[in-house]
Amino acid sequence: MRRLAFAMLLVATAAYGQGTQGDFYVHNFRFESGQTLDTLRLHYTALGKPRRDAAGTVRNAVMVLHGTGGTGRGFLSRNFAGVLFGPGELLDTAKYYVILPDDIGHGGSSKPSNGMHAHFPEYTYDDMVRGEHLLLTEGLHVNHARLIMGTSMGCMHSWVWGYMYPDFMDGLVPLACAPTQIAGRNRMMRRMILDDIRMDPAWDGGDYKAQPKVGFSAALQILYVLVSAPLVQQREAPTRDMADSVIRAYVAHGLQTMDANDEWYAFNSSRFYDPSSHMSAITAPVLAINSMDDLINPPDLNDQLIYPFIRKAKDVKFVEIPEGPNTHGHGTHSLPAVWGHYLRDFLATLPYRGP
Repeated sequence: MRRLAFAMLLVATAAYGQGTQGDFYVHNFRFESGQTLDTLRLHYTALGKPRRDAAGTVRNAVMVLHGTGGTGRGFLSRNFAGVLFGPGELLDTAKYYVILPDDIGHGGSSKPSNGMHAHFPEYTYDDMVRGEHLLLTEGLHVNHARLIMGTSMGCMHSWVWGYMYPDFMDGLVPLACAPTQIAGRNRMMRRMILDDIRMDPAWDGGDYKAQPKVGFSAALQILYVLVSAPLVQQREAPTRDMADSVIRAYVAHGLQTMDANDEWYAFNSSRFYDPSSHMSAITAPVLAINSMDDLINPPDLNDQLIYPFIRKAKDVKFVEIPEGPNTHGHGTHSLPAVWGHYLRDFLATLPYRGP
């Protein structure tokens, strides 16, 4: 694989909430399917600066991986960056080098809506993790990470990192997922999203000129349910009319700001995810955090989807946050005010590993 090993930088406002944006280009990237892209663009935001020890090993890099349909810059919110990245906070960017990538198929990285539409390679989580690794090592010249952490899809990527590159990081922090294949209701709802989009005649083989409104609307409705939590939705929409308004506004916004092909590819990328048979290869300490009001990862499935597999890894602490006034269902993964004290304890005892 021939790669262009440099990053083009676009400097934003000099503040921890903006960072530096850049693009790393990989030539002739070969996907797990055997398909290739002549040029794969990987967009990212970086905050802080790398610090190396006497041997040249970067000791302060933290990569934070976003969820399905998201972007790295989504972490620059007050609820996330304002709690973790500011002065004196746990991942203060005066001390840490924080990298927020846009994964393949997302944000400013190469994606179907850039022009290839449904002819874009059907990527997988393994492809995305390989891209993340190339961005760090060849694009940003980071040879070691203090933490690899991620939310939802990024949570699953964290588990994949654990066995694909077991010595690369000091620790892993997967937030809101399970370390086994996606099945049961989770897979059924994803299958509904995939089928709703492509069964709409307006999809036109992916070469639509306007969003396939009927199918994509149905997919967005399923997505809303997938990431919802009943108590949260009851607080946000305590009357019939408010409930109608909230879901209609959500779908209308999605039709205007999202692309059906991009969403189809993003959800399809999870089809082969299954770290369960690789858990013994994960040697880095892991702090895994789920919340009890998460519809995607409900606690009544932990005996099937969590405990049998984390026991096979070397060092995993699993935290399950009780439902409460500050939790937000699946979205609790992006509320470090809720789980940050667990991360603080994890970092306090996390040994330095690697070269």
